[in-house]
Amino acid sequence: MQAVNYYIIVEKIKEEPKTIGGLELTEKLDVDNRYARAKVLSVGNLVEGVSVYDIIHHDTHAGNSITWKAVSYTHLRAHETRH
Repeated sequence: MQAVNYYIIVEKIKEEPKTIGGLELTEKLDVDNRYARAKVLSVGNLVEGVSVYDIIHHDTHAGNSITWKAVSYTHLRAHETRH
């Protein structure tokens, strides 16, 4: 897969379960966590400041999900910068 223009393709990093007071929170119960960590797999030709294998934080509701060979990826638009 290759990202184009201002887009990047990332793979979500599975977080360890969080515990509060000895209780383990699942991903579905962790609604306060707005941002997800992800590893960048492909960077579009117009994206600056992001490289392949960088670890980023992105809004959990941003982008589109892509499933390829039973693996889920996210297609995100990087912010455009004008000089």
